[in-house]
Amino acid sequence: MAKKQINKIGDKLVRVNDNFSITMYDNGFLIEVSGRDADDEYRTAKIMVPTAEQLMELIKEAVSMDRDD
Repeated sequence: MAKKQINKIGDKLVRVNDNFSITMYDNGFLIEVSGRDADDEYRTAKIMVPTAEQLMELIKEAVSMDRDD
């Protein structure tokens, strides 16, 4: 069974931790954000994007989401 493609952090998480990490690759960026899903389970969203502009959109989304205390 194929996994659902995650395009936004909100596709997987409803609350985020107060930190996230970004890895640069030759062909894009990976942002890794941990937090809680709708069932209050701890999860990590790992999203790969090809451009810095798309990465910035994900960063803006992360900082606007509710924080996991």
